[in-house]
Amino acid sequence: MRKKSITLLSDGALTRRENTLYFENAQGKKPLAVEGIYDIYIYGHVNISSQALHFLAQKGIAVHFFNYYGHYDGSFYPRESLHSGDLLIKQAEHYLNKEKRLKLAKLFVTGSAKNMELNLKRWKINASFGELLKELESARKITEVMNVEARIRQEYYNLWDEVLPDGFKIVRRTRRPPENEMNALISFLNSRLYATIVSELYNTQLAPTVSYLHEPSERRFSLALDLSEIFKPIIADRIANRLVKQGIIKEGHFREELNGVLLTKEGMKTVLKAYNEELGKSVKHPGLKKNVTKQRLIRLEAYKLIKHLVGIKDYEPLVAWF
Repeated sequence: MRKKSITLLSDGALTRRENTLYFENAQGKKPLAVEGIYDIYIYGHVNISSQALHFLAQKGIAVHFFNYYGHYDGSFYPRESLHSGDLLIKQAEHYLNKEKRLKLAKLFVTGSAKNMELNLKRWKINASFGELLKELESARKITEVMNVEARIRQEYYNLWDEVLPDGFKIVRRTRRPPENEMNALISFLNSRLYATIVSELYNTQLAPTVSYLHEPSERRFSLALDLSEIFKPIIADRIANRLVKQGIIKEGHFREELNGVLLTKEGMKTVLKAYNEELGKSVKHPGLKKNVTKQRLIRLEAYKLIKHLVGIKDYEPLVAWF
């Protein structure tokens, strides 16, 4: 049985009775088949009993929390059962060695830039980040790498704006709070993607707190930020682009609050439906010669990183072929 992600948007309580997990809200009490749960995403005000948390920990189910505004707050990360001391040492070595860290940081940015180029091509925009990528090659500090990444992304957003409908222009990237509808949509999708990557990392031997492009102190699961650079263009941005161009997401799906713009509850439902459908789509993997879901691609990317760290095969970032 393929396990599924559970999303709780309404307020309620998560409890355990014997070997069954229950979610109770205004509509009633519903049992949740724990054996079929991959991870849980909570957007509403949900009270969780200690027995329920203990049960989730036993089953290795991560729980991700988002605040009232749809921003990621944190995760209940069960005790790791897969971690390897040898791999952790390798991860730390690649962080502490300036050249090894720079190499990986540049690869994350390169993969991200190439995926952004592919998006622009799909959207009938002729553009190349070649000059900025040449500048990236000569960067000698992580701050310089981050600077190039920020400039690539800003140019990408400017070009993307050319084909976005009126009322859904990015204009400039703003986050907490987003200043317009498109920024709110991108931020919401990026937060969900980040949490998805945290879940995938939990199911590998990688320590999610050791990263290369982003500083480990920036966020607890900073390796998820590194990997998200690869996947934001080909998952979050493509979903956002499709939703607004097809008129699935409209201005009525947003609300003004806290001097910013946020998705309504109905807007969140619509976006999450599209997000889950996208992750579940299969693509033919050129290396494995078989179909894999887009969510599986995240885990495969983590495995590629492991092979790099232990010296089996140099890491090459995923550049979308789909």
